[in-house]
Amino acid sequence: MITVVAALIEKEGKYLIARRSTGSEDVLGKWEFPGGKVEPGESEEHAIEREIKEEFEMDIKAIRYLTNNICEYPSKTIDLRLYECKYISGEFHLHDHSEYKFVDKERLLDYDLAEADISLAKYIKEM
Repeated sequence: MITVVAALIEKEGKYLIARRSTGSEDVLGKWEFPGGKVEPGESEEHAIEREIKEEFEMDIKAIRYLTNNICEYPSKTIDLRLYECKYISGEFHLHDHSEYKFVDKERLLDYDLAEADISLAKYIKEM
């Protein structure tokens, strides 16, 4: 099982999602809460901060763990772990995504989310 972290970044009552333009066919073209794999010996908090820096050139701070979802894709099984994060600085520069949006929590499920992200969106909607 692969541990993957995802960032929940809020701005003016809306939440960041981004559409994958790279990666496996399981997620290509799908919307997701951005993040990535936890490297060996790396904390989950450091991993989410590093991944957002790599993917968007933005600095964030992991605040707290919220929930997770174990999802079996055809090519792998992942444990997707959602962290509430605070924006620190930087402008969006897309590297692994074709677009991004800040979305009202009631509208998250209107997007074609990656399978692992659907239960996270349901959790956020209930928050």
